Amino acid sequence: MKTTALLTAFFCFTSLVAQKKIDDVIKKLDNQAETYSAIAQEIWELAEMGYQEEKSAALLQQTLADAGFTINKGVAGIPTAFTAEYGNGAPIIAIMGEYDALPGLSQEAVAEKKSAGKAAGHACGHHLFGTASTAAAIAVKDWMAANKTKGTVRFYGTPAEEGGSGKVYMVREGLFNDVDIALHWHPSSQNAASAGAALANKSAKFRFYGVSAHAAGSPEKGRSALDGVEAMNAMVNMMREHVPEKARIHYVITSGGKAPNVVPDFAEVYYYARHNTREVVIDIFDRMVKAAEGAALGTGTTMDYEMIGGTHELLPNLTLQKLMHDNLSRIGGITYTAEEKAFADKIALSLGYPAADLNTAKNIQPYRTEAKAYGSTDVGDVSFAVPTVGMGAATWVPGTPAHSWQAVAAGGTTIAKKGMMVAAKTLTLTAIELFQNKELVEKAKTEFIERRGADFQYIPLLGERAPALDYRN
Repeated sequence: MKTTALLTAFFCFTSLVAQKKIDDVIKKLDNQAETYSAIAQEIWELAEMGYQEEKSAALLQQTLADAGFTINKGVAGIPTAFTAEYGNGAPIIAIMGEYDALPGLSQEAVAEKKSAGKAAGHACGHHLFGTASTAAAIAVKDWMAANKTKGTVRFYGTPAEEGGSGKVYMVREGLFNDVDIALHWHPSSQNAASAGAALANKSAKFRFYGVSAHAAGSPEKGRSALDGVEAMNAMVNMMREHVPEKARIHYVITSGGKAPNVVPDFAEVYYYARHNTREVVIDIFDRMVKAAEGAALGTGTTMDYEMIGGTHELLPNLTLQKLMHDNLSRIGGITYTAEEKAFADKIALSLGYPAADLNTAKNIQPYRTEAKAYGSTDVGDVSFAVPTVGMGAATWVPGTPAHSWQAVAAGGTTIAKKGMMVAAKTLTLTAIELFQNKELVEKAKTEFIERRGADFQYIPLLGERAPALDYRN
């Protein structure tokens, strides 16, 4: 009996010591909140677009290097892509971070639409994404060092998520081949860690070439490249009736000529095709190419196209997802100050709501094993290379859609920074638990193989093209 009592007391004491160490990790993150907020704010102000994030990437690299990580710059042929590593051996836990902004969404951190006079804005919160993931990687590193834990924590600096498919090139290069588990998160208007979903996506710029002429004096000598673009658009729009219901097709005319009285000899249209399975996306895209070829034939122009991006759908891992949800529930959401509430209510009013639902920021959404896909992400390709898990944190005013000026505005406030630290803490706890629980890692790997298929062969949807480093130019 004495032996049993002593063993019970020993295990209780050990558990209390372990819990204290975890609590110390969270407390340290709280103490560093202002430091990480300043980093996020600097990246928010830089607002660098895909493959142009030189200063943003350098800031995160320096932060990780100062914390004792070994930096590998310019990976996968991308100047702004990098990895940062601490430790050695297995397991290797990856934490991904993004930092690219979106074009045409410049906005000050105020509750009315007011341009900051920049070319881009962080309307998807990637300034928060990269910073929180950096904070988590450093917190995990500090815990590993304090506890002499074997294994490797590796940060992946992943540029150009917004249409540039940065992670796809990193997967294609084999940079995730030795990783055991990959973690990520994303800014949101709510706190949730249910099974995620994303649409597969293929994108390209279709370029038409014609013959210039005076549009009034000698129109018969001209062949309008813009006619080619418009003819393609007409045919693709007719396709919408004959594609699966959940498919999505988007386009913008990026070049349509310079003057009405000059027949344009060059025009360009930028297309996305999406669906929740990559096979459907491939079929739709191939039909779009045929429409472009027909448009060129019918307008007497020529056409070529450049693949810009291509991403897989997201492969869920419920073993990991439940772990992430439990840790997010443990951390909890955020509480607004009176000043933050006043800002939030103005943002809500601009979105058509009478007031912001602050409970959405405070509470954690119920755990669900299925989710509907709305957007696309190059995390999808990572999820087919390694067991992957993610979450969302309430960094925007509840009800705010991504890619909006309201998202940019909130991203420059303390509301966003609070939500960012929720993500940092949740990623940290999840990574630590994976280092401590090898059986959980193996269970996640088994599920991964079952869902992906033992005979799966990875074929990137963007083919063998080099990284589209100038796609934002």
